[in-house]
Amino acid sequence: MAAAQLLLVEDDNAMREMLESLFRQEGYVVSEAASASAALDLARETDFDVVLSDIKMPGKSGLELVGELRELRPDTPVVLMTAFGSIDTAVDAMRAGAFGYTTKPFQPEEVIRTVKRALDRRAVEDANRKLRDVATSFKELIGDSPSMRNVFSIIRRAAHVDASVLITGESGTGKEVVARTLHHHGRRAQKSFLPINCTAIPEGLLESELFGHVRGAFTGAIATKRGLFERADGGTLFLDEIGDMGAGLQAKLLRVLQDHEVRPVGSTQAVKVDVRVIAATNRNLDVEMEAGRFREDLYYRLNVIPIHLPPLRERPEDVPSLVEAFVRKHSGDRARRFSRDAIARLQSQVWRGNARELENVVERTLALSDADLLNVSDLPLDSISDEPIADPRDPNSGGLVQALADAARNGLTLRALEDLYIEQMLAVTGGKKGEAARMLGIDRKTLYRRDPSH
Repeated sequence: MAAAQLLLVEDDNAMREMLESLFRQEGYVVSEAASASAALDLARETDFDVVLSDIKMPGKSGLELVGELRELRPDTPVVLMTAFGSIDTAVDAMRAGAFGYTTKPFQPEEVIRTVKRALDRRAVEDANRKLRDVATSFKELIGDSPSMRNVFSIIRRAAHVDASVLITGESGTGKEVVARTLHHHGRRAQKSFLPINCTAIPEGLLESELFGHVRGAFTGAIATKRGLFERADGGTLFLDEIGDMGAGLQAKLLRVLQDHEVRPVGSTQAVKVDVRVIAATNRNLDVEMEAGRFREDLYYRLNVIPIHLPPLRERPEDVPSLVEAFVRKHSGDRARRFSRDAIARLQSQVWRGNARELENVVERTLALSDADLLNVSDLPLDSISDEPIADPRDPNSGGLVQALADAARNGLTLRALEDLYIEQMLAVTGGKKGEAARMLGIDRKTLYRRDPSH
């Protein structure tokens, strides 16, 4: 188990050194700050397990620090200490949101016990939050279509093993919901589930977020920081949009998956970790590998158990259940529902944004109408595409015929029209070239040469 991280905030150098030595002997990873402002800078970078702070300090007081930490890190307990012990000070500390309070001078055992109780409280709160997540996790996966029943079946079997999982599907299909469900129904459920979006953080910082860094590793590294792999030790790390990860970081991630250890940035020491990795992407990784943008060896490390989430347009029979769930979510205790005609209209849509777009439309309809029974006339038609669901595999499909006709009118050559048709087939098969080649009636090698995405 990873050592607890404690932030020690004390302006008296001798007292800070004594406390730092005391807690290091107890096995804590200790970071120090001589002022509330410096402590806040550290807390913005690192999610500490507990904070121990003096009350009387130059500049901001410990009470002010508690208030700002409550906004910045609401789950982090703060223990305050002061040489001016009084009932009034204790009351002020609790009102500010502090977990506990101790007075100077104190016995070492006393302050250690108080900090330990704060850690125990956080552990209980974290466990309760995870139990609430478990209670709702499978409920968020909605659908009775054959494709979704297949997804549920894979999740039930995959939840109880530690193999890596690769979840694929378009944006809005619920990839993070599937990842959370896998975690909460497996043996790691009582440990951490930590998600990270690989596109949301610049690659230069993503390495530090994943693997951590030591103090002084780079400009701005003012304290040692545990990365997500260390913080998720014993639990699950969810790497969303893994297809957008840069080549250099892919190589380092592969090494972690092979060796089960991480090397923080700037450190010469490797740290063993026990983490289940679940990755997700809306990219076609076959195409990315062909183009040399994604490592084949990393792909096979991640894709031990593949789960593909079908787009909503391929399972319109799931729309009524999704609408009902979204109505409950956004209506509170009020009983409201969509009419059969309204449901049918929603089922006929393409839903390029999938369940996320459907929820947006349902929420908007509920907000703009006071009716308990919502009809087609209540739907925000301006936000819904009138394009019918068409099967591109059907040569008589209106969607494909129209697309090709429009392209021809715009002066596309026969070669360009063929490329457009190939793109349609690859979209239908989810990028599976073998299946697309069979549908097109051509050799797979020919398709590789003609794939317009290359």
